[in-house]
Amino acid sequence: MSLLPNPAAPCALPDSPLAHVRPGIDACVHCGFCLQACPTYVNLEDENDSPRGRILLMRSVLEGTLPVDDPDVRTHIDRCLGCRACETACPSGVPYGHMLEAMRATLGERKPPPLLARLMLAVFAHRWLLAPALLGARLLRATGLPQVLARVLPARAGFAMAMLASTTSPIRRRRPRARPGAPRATVTTLTGCVMRGLFAHVHGATHDALTVNGYRVVATRGQGCCGALHAHAGDLETARALARTNVAAFERTDAEYIAINSAGCGAMIKEYGDLLADDPAWADRARAVAARARDVSELLAQAGPTPATGTRTDRVTYDAPCHLLHAQRVASPPLTMLAAVRAIDLVALEDADQCCGSAGIYNLIEPETSDAVLTPKLARIAETNATLVATGNPGCLMQLGAGLLRSGSPVRVVHPVELLADAYADA
Repeated sequence: MSLLPNPAAPCALPDSPLAHVRPGIDACVHCGFCLQACPTYVNLEDENDSPRGRILLMRSVLEGTLPVDDPDVRTHIDRCLGCRACETACPSGVPYGHMLEAMRATLGERKPPPLLARLMLAVFAHRWLLAPALLGARLLRATGLPQVLARVLPARAGFAMAMLASTTSPIRRRRPRARPGAPRATVTTLTGCVMRGLFAHVHGATHDALTVNGYRVVATRGQGCCGALHAHAGDLETARALARTNVAAFERTDAEYIAINSAGCGAMIKEYGDLLADDPAWADRARAVAARARDVSELLAQAGPTPATGTRTDRVTYDAPCHLLHAQRVASPPLTMLAAVRAIDLVALEDADQCCGSAGIYNLIEPETSDAVLTPKLARIAETNATLVATGNPGCLMQLGAGLLRSGSPVRVVHPVELLADAYADA
């Protein structure tokens, strides 16, 4: 079978989501630059679990040489983390992330994803389900039981408890003493779902750090889940519905920027224009909102940021969230933000561009592969002798925190903006 695209090849699935991304499929020349960037290929050593292998599966399904209900196709597509590291490595500009979502949407039309995935996506799609679920998680966290159960429960139950325990911060929030800088711009923030429910302390630190650096922070009512989890799982219609809600909400504020402290959410909102490109009533509105979206590190780096000595002398290493580094192509701003905290010892992390294995709900749906990807990451962290790992995404905070806790490591995880806001409290 030739690996090169055949423009004359038939399309067995016309009008399917997969058919709409055929130009991306045809752009892949199967050069192999993506192989060593792909965490599932590196850890599983199976060509079918590489980006070019999965693209060949996509083409074969689209052209009808493989049936869409082939169980092996579903297995290898489900194993993909969607980290998009292959996009960074690809010399041909293949939009793999969008292709993966389209492939999953096409497969989902024939056979829905596992029950656990459907239940979780349903919860995140409906506020009346999500609010009590997050409240219950906070109440359980407040008892301190997750910290204990994480060490005694077996396998995934213990890991789930460790993830919840890792949503607490090793830094006690204090209001900054540093005075606000010269007026710069008006910013609103994405409150999100998991961030609002379990990482309110990160939202507080985000507000404080932006304020010190001259940004006026205003609230936006009516916003909700960004839809990233649904898009990654192939539930594109729910993702679009959630996107419309957020577009309408952010249109009602005159803030110049939308500050986002969750890498996955930031990538999703920046791509709202692509998600709603085929909706004439929303396409232009989505692109306008997407153009205002910034990771909080981008805004702080743009401002300087104001340096602060602080009193923490932790040895800190930074792990780049995949959807910040590879999807958004934001590399230096988080390091610029951390460099402004003069007292900490910032050390490099080998393979910081490799996925930690979280990938939204992936670690709950594909636990074995997730563990295989997480294990080398924990080893690299241990080599740094760091006391704190900084990373800017809730899934990564929970995944790394759970892995460290379950392994008996004393290292804790923290959002980079927390370290900066804490330093301002000592200014």
